[in-house]
Amino acid sequence: MTTATAPAARPATRGRAATVRRPPAAVALIAALLGFTVITIDVSAVNIALPGIQESLHGGMTGVQWVVDAYTLMFAGLMLSAGALADRAGARRAYAWGVGLFTLASLACALAPGIGALIAARLLQGGAAAVVMPASLSLIRQAYEDARHRARAIALWTVGGSVAMAAGPVLGGVLTETVGWRAVFFLNLPVGAAILLLLVRVAPSPRRPAPLDVPGQITAVLALAGLAFAVIEGGHAGWTSVPVLGSLAVSVAAAVGFWLAEKHHRAPMVPLEMLRGRTVSVSLAVGFAVNLAFYGLVFLLGLYLQQARGMSALTAGLVFVPLAAIITTTNLVSPRMAERIGRRPVVVIGQLVLALAMFVLLPLDTGTPLWLVIVLLVPTGLGGAFAVPALTAMLMDAVPGPRAGTASGLLNALRQTGGALAVALFGALVSDGSAASFSLTGMRVSLVVAGALLCATALLAGVLLPRGRESRLRLPS
Repeated sequence: MTTATAPAARPATRGRAATVRRPPAAVALIAALLGFTVITIDVSAVNIALPGIQESLHGGMTGVQWVVDAYTLMFAGLMLSAGALADRAGARRAYAWGVGLFTLASLACALAPGIGALIAARLLQGGAAAVVMPASLSLIRQAYEDARHRARAIALWTVGGSVAMAAGPVLGGVLTETVGWRAVFFLNLPVGAAILLLLVRVAPSPRRPAPLDVPGQITAVLALAGLAFAVIEGGHAGWTSVPVLGSLAVSVAAAVGFWLAEKHHRAPMVPLEMLRGRTVSVSLAVGFAVNLAFYGLVFLLGLYLQQARGMSALTAGLVFVPLAAIITTTNLVSPRMAERIGRRPVVVIGQLVLALAMFVLLPLDTGTPLWLVIVLLVPTGLGGAFAVPALTAMLMDAVPGPRAGTASGLLNALRQTGGALAVALFGALVSDGSAASFSLTGMRVSLVVAGALLCATALLAGVLLPRGRESRLRLPS
């Protein structure tokens, strides 16, 4: 009886399996792209809305600095272990959790009655964004089994993030001027709902055991937050004030604790031996410097255009339109240039061009023609967008395959940290603490600091990164 029934059962099983249709990979790609886009826009769109937030909630310069940095610091700090969380929960489930929390936090931001409530909601947003980013990439890897198709999907995902980063100030300006700054956050609600609806059609993700490094995660967040607090408050309360010195002490102690935690943990989220490789360490330094310069400049220009020149948020946002177009185009050209001349020259040239962008903006004042401001922004769009794709590819090649996710998370964490510290430091330099002050001298000092740092990391990259064929980017034909 057993042998008679078994053959009959198999065709039926095959028939049922044949009728089960795998969810289209494009659905997962669209869901991943939407999530990555919306969390990236939030990093830069809010910068243009800051004067409106400052006027509405009476937060002062310190308050608006924290509106930006609360998001960025949580994004950077939790990025280190978010990949492991996505592995443990499964990419689709972790992505849904992250998107759901991000959407709810966006609603809290939009309804915030005061600057303190807005900062608290931004902390939640940043933490959710840290989960969304690696889980979105995992969704793509799961959906596309063919390596060539997967590479194209990841390239589209990357370009989408670059476009979002560049378009954020434009969107922030348009929404703030036409509807109000709260619309910047309300916009996330329908996007979050759309993503969750798309995820219903995405295949469930496998779960893999991935140990969480809780001591390392806690000390990393404390170290970053303590440093940011010291820099922000030092510019207003004085560098020798008790809160500033105390937060610096907390930051140093947490950094030491992080080093010890990573040294002794059986599965550290940042293996210290990985940092000993010069390609890895230099790539991280370059990523930090590039983001410090770019996001620091976006922060400065948003305040300069609105506070120093009296422009509306809409006009200030439109100033960034050419920059967004240049960044998008350069991101597409950069990999081909890296294939032609090698990655190291592309990384070095990109940094030097971005450094030039900082220096050519030094003469800006309140009477500089607007067309000239737009022209002077051209090197900014070329430099960072030229360097980052080649830098990321070089880092991925420098680590073993199983460590690629760790290296990517570390690079993104350092890049976000650079942006956060730029807002903290440059905000302290351009303000005397009053509600709507802007110091052109402080802006120029900030630009010199960013340009000098880029020159230093360009020198490091030129000397220490691999040369010749070893640095060439191999693209599929």
